[in-house]
Amino acid sequence: MPTRKWSRQSRLEEGTPYPLGATWDGLGVNFALYSRHATKVELCLFDERGREQERIVLPEYTDEIWHGYLPDARPGQRYGYRVHGPYEPDAGHRFNPHKLLLDPYAKQVAGELKWAPHLFGYTLGHRDLDLSFDRRDSAPYMPKCVVIDPAFTWGRERAPATPWDRTVVYEAHVRGLTMRNGAIPEGLRGTFAGLRHDAVISHLKYLGVTAIELLPVHAFVDDQYLLDKGLRNYWGYNSIGFFAPHPRYLSGTSVTEFKQMVARMHDAGLEVILDVVYNHTAEGNELGPTLSFKGIDNTGYYRLADDRRYYINDTGTGNTFDLTNAGALRMVMDSLRYWVREMRVDGFRFDLATILGRERTGFDASCSFLDAVRQDPMLAHVKLIAEPWDIGPGGYQLGTFAPGWAEWNDKFRDNVRALWRGDPGQLAEFATRFTGSADLFDHHGRKPHSSVNFV
Repeated sequence: MPTRKWSRQSRLEEGTPYPLGATWDGLGVNFALYSRHATKVELCLFDERGREQERIVLPEYTDEIWHGYLPDARPGQRYGYRVHGPYEPDAGHRFNPHKLLLDPYAKQVAGELKWAPHLFGYTLGHRDLDLSFDRRDSAPYMPKCVVIDPAFTWGRERAPATPWDRTVVYEAHVRGLTMRNGAIPEGLRGTFAGLRHDAVISHLKYLGVTAIELLPVHAFVDDQYLLDKGLRNYWGYNSIGFFAPHPRYLSGTSVTEFKQMVARMHDAGLEVILDVVYNHTAEGNELGPTLSFKGIDNTGYYRLADDRRYYINDTGTGNTFDLTNAGALRMVMDSLRYWVREMRVDGFRFDLATILGRERTGFDASCSFLDAVRQDPMLAHVKLIAEPWDIGPGGYQLGTFAPGWAEWNDKFRDNVRALWRGDPGQLAEFATRFTGSADLFDHHGRKPHSSVNFV
C-alpha cells in the first residue's frame, strides 16, 4: 500500500457539531459524528476506486459530537470513519479503529458489502468469541459514504395531500413492480427511474389507488447466508443507512433520481409512503459484523441486556435500536425529517412499531419517540402508520397508539379472510371491522381512518 500523506490535516478547520453528517455548503464540507464514548475519530477519504487516500483526525468534540470542516472537499467525495475507544464487550463498548464505519447520516452509499472475516470486530473462530480483538482492515470490503449536492429544482411539484378517508394504499416493491414490465426500458427496471415511468403511473391510476407504499428503500445489507446460496435480500428489512437510498435502486449515480420519482408521482396525484425499519440494523448481535453503529458507539445506539455484552432482541434479528437514548432518537427524528423535507415523501409505515414505543418498563403511548413525532411540526402533516406488534414483551398493541397515528388492523384482515373462506359466526365482527373498528380506535378523538384495513 502506498505511503499516505496527511497534508490536509493542517487545513482542517474545527467546523460545527450541527448538522450531523457530511454537509456541503458550496465551499467545503462539514463532517459531524455523534459518539458519546469515543476517544478519537478519524475521517477516512477514498478515491472512486475505493482506495484510501487520507486519514484525518476530527479536531473538535462538542456536546458528544466529533466534528471538522474540510474546505476543499466536494460532492462526490467518498468517505468513512474509524472510531477509537475502549474495546470492552462486557461493558458494552466495541470500538475497533481497524474497522471502517459508515456514517449513520450518509446521504448516499456507493458499492456493496463484500463479506469477509475482516468485517468483524473480533476474530472469527477464536475460542474467546467476541471477547477477542481483530486487527485486520475492513475498508476494502466496505461500501463507502458519498458527499452529495442536495440541490434540486422541484418546479411546480405539489404534494397531493389526499385526506385519510379517501386514501387507498398500494404496497409495492421497487424491483417487483418494474422488473418485468416490458414497457419500461430495460436499464431502468428495478430502479426509482423505472417507478416514475408512464407505464407504472398509468397502471397505478387505473387501479384507483391514491398512494404507493414502497417496501424498504433505505440502504440495506445482503446477508452472507443468502449470498452463499446465490440469493439476495429482496425485501430490504435489514437497514444499515437511514438517510441513503439503497444503491441498487438507482439507475445512475445520483440520489436526485429518488426526488424525480416523487415529483412525478405527485404530478400524477399519487402520494409516496415509505416502509421504514428503525427498530434494528444489519449488524446483528454480539457475533455480528461491525459496520456502523456498533463501532461508533454501541451503548449509544443499541438496547443492551443487564450483561452488557449481549443485546436485547425484541426484533428477532439480533439487536434492537435504543430510542430511549438521545443520540439514537435524534438520528431517527432527523432521518424522518430529511425524507419529508428533502425527499418530500408523504408518510411512513413503521415496521414493528411497538418497539419504537417501548420504554424500559414496557410499551408507552407517551414514550420519548411517539411524543417527539407527535409534537414535531414537520411531521404533523404526513401520514404515520404503525405496524402495532413485535415479538417483545407486551408486543401486541393494536389500537393503543397515540392520536395522529394510523395502525395496520390485522383483526380486519383475519375477519375478512375468515368470512371469505366461509367460516361460521363472522358476520357480526365483520360489521364492526367494516365500519371502522370503533372498539379499537374510538378514543382520544381518533377517527375511523385510524384503522388501516388491509388484506
